[in-house]
Amino acid sequence: MAAHKMIPVYAIATHAVSALGINTESHWHAVTGNRTGIRQHHDQSLADAPFWGAVIDPQPWQLVHAQTTSWPLTAFEKMAVYSALHALEQLEQIIDLNETVFILSTTKGNIELLGEVPDEKIGLMHSAEAVSKALAIPAKPVVISHACVSGVVALQYAQALLQSGKYKNAIVTGCDRFSKFVLSGFQSFHAVADGPCKPFDVARSGINLGEAAATIVLSTELHNEPLAQLLSGATSNDANHISGPSRTGEELGLAISKALSLAGLQSSDIDMISAHGTATLYNDEMESKAFDMLGMNNVPLHSLKGFVGHTLGAAGVLESVMIIESLRHQQLIPSAGFENLGVPKSLNITRSATNAKINYALKTASGFGGCNATAVWKAADL
Repeated sequence: MAAHKMIPVYAIATHAVSALGINTESHWHAVTGNRTGIRQHHDQSLADAPFWGAVIDPQPWQLVHAQTTSWPLTAFEKMAVYSALHALEQLEQIIDLNETVFILSTTKGNIELLGEVPDEKIGLMHSAEAVSKALAIPAKPVVISHACVSGVVALQYAQALLQSGKYKNAIVTGCDRFSKFVLSGFQSFHAVADGPCKPFDVARSGINLGEAAATIVLSTELHNEPLAQLLSGATSNDANHISGPSRTGEELGLAISKALSLAGLQSSDIDMISAHGTATLYNDEMESKAFDMLGMNNVPLHSLKGFVGHTLGAAGVLESVMIIESLRHQQLIPSAGFENLGVPKSLNITRSATNAKINYALKTASGFGGCNATAVWKAADL
């Protein structure tokens, strides 16, 4: 059944905290002003040598800590609570928490505390329950931990739960911290860039890691003014390699086609693409082939990674927050770090914030294990 024949699901509030700022508005101003959060850091607690990444500054961290001291939470859990609470504060009318589910998207959770706290506190469900309790949500929370597609899959799952009628609202929070564990892992792959990352550029040399918490409140009720509508989503798997994506892009293309079909749209209806765009050699090549396969070469496209780095489990939610802002402002998002095309197929990379008519936007994500996820967003006033 096509998504447009099912119960509509709307985004009614958003929030984000990352190296770009502590709310959605600060992120939008930074991105449209082409101000990146990626810096060179000298932090012995994270790496022996200097590295490039998007790390939240001490002052915002103090605000996060100060506003979450009411609960016995870890730093990771505090980030998630902070973002979810501030998203809920945006609502004109309070939602019924008895008809609400909390969904946590993360890849590493409290992994930095491994060996320092009891093993059960490392479990992602422990964190989800701690955050859900702090939000006073009685329903059992859900954890989505599916590599780098986690955030997009979490939004898809929330949509499915709401359309099933089980809940009327969903709070979807994506969160991951910058840790030595994660940084050293990507360094072992030789996948970390030695400067600001350059998605889709000929000179790209790998990723920058970032940290963030981002929240989207979804609802089937319109007591609050909708910011955008989540039309559909789909997933696929390359079945190619544990860390290397498909060499053809067919499988991502399949997930895009399925999402478009569920939304009742054609590829020509899409006005903007928020790509995964990690700035690794193979990911960006694969995405270009998938978009080319569907005749989407001329659709304005960007990657947010040049602004916030790769925020792992937060990425799909944070990048969707920015899609919602783009639909609200009717303005294309630039792709920081891009200068010259360096992928096999032509793409229409957005270089600066540009006013445009944006009715429908596509989000793509890909991750380890060959997973792909897509989502289609619609402007609220259509």
